[in-house]
Amino acid sequence: MDNMNNNDETIATGYDPYDDMAHETPILVQYWQAVLRYKIPIASILVICVALGIIFTLLMTPYYTSTSRVEISRQQDKVTNVEGVTGSDGSAQSLEFYQTQYSLLESRSLAERIARARNLASKDSFFQTFGIDPNDTGLFSEAQTSPSAAQRNERLKIATDLLKEHVSISPIRGSSLVDVNFESPNPTLSAEIANAWVEQFIASNLDRRFNSTADARKFLEEQLAELRQRLEDSERNLSSYADNKEIITLASEQTADGKTVSRKTLASANLEALNSELAKATADRILAESEARQQSGDRNALTNQALNTLREELAKAQAEYAKLMVQFEPEYPAAKAIESQISALNKSIAAEEMRSRTGTSARFNEALEREYKLRTQVDRLKLQFSGERRDSIQYNIFQREVDTNRQLYNGLLQRYKEIGVAGVGTNNISVVDRAQPAEVPSSPKLLLNVALALLAGLGLAAAYVFVMEQIDQTVKDPADLKSKLGIAPLGSIPDFEKDDILLNLMDKKSVAWEAYLSIRTSLSFLTDHGVPRSFLLTSTRPNEGKSTSAFALASVLASTGKRILLIDGDMRNPSLHQMLGIENPEGLSNNLSGSDNLEELIHPKTAYGFDAMTAGPIPPNAAELLSSSRMTELVVKLADTYDTVIIDAPPVLGLADIPLLADSVEGVIYTIEAGGVKMRGIQSAIQRVRSSRAHIFGGIVTKVQLQHSGYGYGYAYQYSYGNKAAAEVQG
Repeated sequence: MDNMNNNDETIATGYDPYDDMAHETPILVQYWQAVLRYKIPIASILVICVALGIIFTLLMTPYYTSTSRVEISRQQDKVTNVEGVTGSDGSAQSLEFYQTQYSLLESRSLAERIARARNLASKDSFFQTFGIDPNDTGLFSEAQTSPSAAQRNERLKIATDLLKEHVSISPIRGSSLVDVNFESPNPTLSAEIANAWVEQFIASNLDRRFNSTADARKFLEEQLAELRQRLEDSERNLSSYADNKEIITLASEQTADGKTVSRKTLASANLEALNSELAKATADRILAESEARQQSGDRNALTNQALNTLREELAKAQAEYAKLMVQFEPEYPAAKAIESQISALNKSIAAEEMRSRTGTSARFNEALEREYKLRTQVDRLKLQFSGERRDSIQYNIFQREVDTNRQLYNGLLQRYKEIGVAGVGTNNISVVDRAQPAEVPSSPKLLLNVALALLAGLGLAAAYVFVMEQIDQTVKDPADLKSKLGIAPLGSIPDFEKDDILLNLMDKKSVAWEAYLSIRTSLSFLTDHGVPRSFLLTSTRPNEGKSTSAFALASVLASTGKRILLIDGDMRNPSLHQMLGIENPEGLSNNLSGSDNLEELIHPKTAYGFDAMTAGPIPPNAAELLSSSRMTELVVKLADTYDTVIIDAPPVLGLADIPLLADSVEGVIYTIEAGGVKMRGIQSAIQRVRSSRAHIFGGIVTKVQLQHSGYGYGYAYQYSYGNKAAAEVQG
């Protein structure tokens, strides 16, 4: 026992039996259990909210909605095309355009225009339809005088506010169609206002276009007159400057952006032509100079046909002479004749070569002179072109000014003509469907209001459950033992009557038996020798299932073949003899008073398989009996005979018995009624037990509602399944 007191909650083997049992209940399961605990208040809240929603719906004034559909075509009004300097994305422009149109449809100015057009401010029937007294003189008093200007303005303001309040604009997604909806208690009035709304919107759009067109034409006329004068002045300046500087343009072209670019002037054309001739003359001079300076012969001589013919004849004559010299002497007549011929040919060739060299020199001199004259002329034109290029800077400035003025003038003139031709008779808004009086009211909607009331009821119910859960500080789930009390949960017991549990314990397939059997399994992990040799069960207050749990655990442990002794330690309010149906003439109080005959005090082999020791006669002061050492000696003595000794101890609060009894056993098992004692009371009681240095094995939660806990479901499911299987086997 002392060893167990020093081990705290971890046994000598190093295995903590509570690790697997101390898990928290999933949050969704906690929510569901809370709903089940407060199902009646939740149902009441929902029923009340739905009833209020139905009553509110029936009391509401029915409203009728009429819809007029219009088509708004994409159109961008522009006065000029030259004012904008940056472009914008087409989709962005379309979005901006339609958003503008929707805002215009909902504008206050349009609502006021409708009120003025239909003279709603002077119609009492219009205000009566909405149940409003615009004069604040009692609802539409009979004695009415002519309203003042301030009253008329006030009535107009109220009528405008009513129109804006009851109109809604509904664009049809992915199209240019827009629905204009108006609701009122009068279906005919709803249709009239919806149709008037689109009619006045079209009229206001035409008015805006007419005003903008008139302003545009006036603006364009002024701009055209100014630009015409500027264009004439710029053209006159350009022409005068070109005459003064003798800039003669032979070719020019218009670029894509409308600018005039001069491609060729007279000076540039002359310079280009002479420069081309100079290049050719330079090439000819270089070629002639090369021929004239050749050291190894005249290049023209090689291409001279007559010279080549003479050389060919010379070669033949020399070959013939060489052939004769093989057979004859030089003095041979035929050889002399050929020698004379060779001499004549040499002279002719020399003369022809001289003539060719003379012609090459003449051509070189001619080419050199021509190149010099052309170069002189080109240099003169270069100077002239350079001056013209300097002058062209100012010329181009004048030219750009002319081009800019011409573009502005042509653009404005074109736009002016377009406005004059198109006019303002066209409109980009057309009516697709006119509004018709509604046959059934659009509001209130019973199903929608009931759904909203149900949703509100769910919110109120959730708030109610949350508040009650915060107020309710009782143990509702075995997981609360570890998280809130710091003791291990050994199991939970469904809510049974005491007689029902006693009857169920006779059936090993019952839910009660299974519940206590699971607790017995937890007890087997509490010490290194299995189920504790001795322990007591206590609770915070009476009627928390302590005695019943002690009785049931003794029955379950005895069913395993072990010797179990159950002692009724609650000598102030004994109950064991009643559950066993036996007399209580002698018992624990006799032993503590000095009787050592245990055989007479113990009832062996009860109907539930365990031995029992009742409380005996109720002593005048139980605390004095328990304060002696006889209780500890009794438990030690009985532990030698029995495998487990269980003591049904009295409650903790208000009594001094538990601190005295706790020292005589290995540990304490604390029973807690689900939804019973407040958490603060349980904590105080447990602290009192711990102050006596008693070891608390864990806790048992009793009277758990099956429908409120996942634990009870497990028992019911297992046994319904087990009974079905047993029936099938027997069948």
